[in-house]
Amino acid sequence: MFIAMNRFKVAKDSTEAFEKIWLERESHLQGLPGFAEFHMLRGPDREEYVLYASHTLWHTKADFEAWTKSEAFRAAHARGNTRDRAPTYIGHPEFEGFEVFQHIVAKPAADAA
Repeated sequence: MFIAMNRFKVAKDSTEAFEKIWLERESHLQGLPGFAEFHMLRGPDREEYVLYASHTLWHTKADFEAWTKSEAFRAAHARGNTRDRAPTYIGHPEFEGFEVFQHIVAKPAADAA
């Protein structure tokens, strides 16, 4: 598995607009080869910003890389912080990619005892 994350430092007065953008956008992820899950995370509230992170789980790093070269990727990112609306985050998103080398899942409730 491969986890792709982007961290966003969102200006405190822009959190509502930032969340609205994400909730209303078309992700273009479902049905892509190797796509497993997407999460948009709201993190700690700092002095000047709120930290957010997008978290996408892929079956392989190659699946993620294929997505970044696809038409679906370009469509999903076509309306980021664009000139037709005020910027919501400070600086550029910070990308981090992780290869999963250990994966533990919860046992079903009946087996947990």
